[in-house]
Amino acid sequence: MAVSVKRKDSKGRILKDGEQQRADGRYMFTFIDPITEKRSYAYSWKLEKTDKTPAGKKVDLSLREKEKLIEAKIREGISYSSGDITVLELVERYVDIRRNVRPTTKNGYKTVINVLKNDKFGKKHINQIKTSDAKKWLGELQKGGRSYSSIHSIRGVVRPAFRMAVEDEWLVKNPFDFPLAECLINDSIKRDALTAKQQRNFLKFIKEDEHFRQYYDGMFILFETGLRISELCGLTIKDIDLEERTININKQLQYTGGKKSYIEKTKTNAGNRVLPMSDEVYEAFKRVISSRKKQKIEKIINGYSGFLFLNDKGNPMLAYHWEKKFQYSVEKYNKIYKEELPKITPHICRHTYCSKMAKSGISVKTLQYLMGHADIQTTFNIYTHFKLEDAKNDLEKLKIREEMQKEMSVIDMAEAKQALARVKGL
Repeated sequence: MAVSVKRKDSKGRILKDGEQQRADGRYMFTFIDPITEKRSYAYSWKLEKTDKTPAGKKVDLSLREKEKLIEAKIREGISYSSGDITVLELVERYVDIRRNVRPTTKNGYKTVINVLKNDKFGKKHINQIKTSDAKKWLGELQKGGRSYSSIHSIRGVVRPAFRMAVEDEWLVKNPFDFPLAECLINDSIKRDALTAKQQRNFLKFIKEDEHFRQYYDGMFILFETGLRISELCGLTIKDIDLEERTININKQLQYTGGKKSYIEKTKTNAGNRVLPMSDEVYEAFKRVISSRKKQKIEKIINGYSGFLFLNDKGNPMLAYHWEKKFQYSVEKYNKIYKEELPKITPHICRHTYCSKMAKSGISVKTLQYLMGHADIQTTFNIYTHFKLEDAKNDLEKLKIREEMQKEMSVIDMAEAKQALARVKGL
């Protein structure tokens, strides 16, 4: 009769079936995943929970603790080994599933995958990632020079990938479900709206400058309509109704990294809207249409032609064209005038418009429609730039209104007394 020999660790403790201690001292548990029918492994530097983690080694669950988790997963019919894929493999799987996305989103996916390919974090197994590991990694990205907005975008892909792992029951918890403020410093530049004086001075300069005057109408329209720059670029002659004085916003003109242009739906369903023209905007569009050079061959992009704003080659102007025009014109302005202008971009034009409209007393729902925001919180929180001066003005208006009401109440009281006297005299 054969006698079974029990395995022991370096401390003389008897090891269970499937357990062994490697030559480097690390413990290993071998098991067959019933779902995948593959041999799988779990590792730890500790056998029991009470053991101390060797100096310089990562603090982790003990092997016995991991065994209990594995056994529980197997009882529930959950594949343990499926959660043994790397972070990079998980994100690639998530991206592969998300096929019906916009080209700009696809480019964002590629960026995140490249980051993970060149980062040791991407090689880690997802069932080893703790919330503290996720926070530490994002913090290291910021220390390495990545901006807050860039890390926000990276987390925006990695977090839903881990959420997918939880939904597939590979993981119990998503380690990326926490506010970024817990581990990052928000160093993103706040986009401030221009003051009325800054907008007035800038547009006056553009209108009178020999080179930049050709872009005046486009810049003026951005300031006075709040259009997204991609929406302005996508405007065609058919979208402008000079009789009804309306602008039909129904698409965007975007471009890929190789500057290849394409038509895309508006950013959200709320982006589809018809905007009324002010008299000044109406005149600007009349000038744009009348001065537009007739093309021998109209550029057609995804079935659309007759784009309003064209470059010297007769091709539709793209967002980066306008961004450069704003950049160069501000640089020229600041070389001439002592009182410099801040950075101005097409998006700051949009902020400026929204803030101006909000200060005018327009209803928030109307402003939400004009801006094409799907979420009214965006209108509230991002695009309205009220400052101390605005608060003082509002308080002053409130004070004047209260004084007027007091005066009116005195007048009303006097009139009431006179009316009462007349009644008594009858």
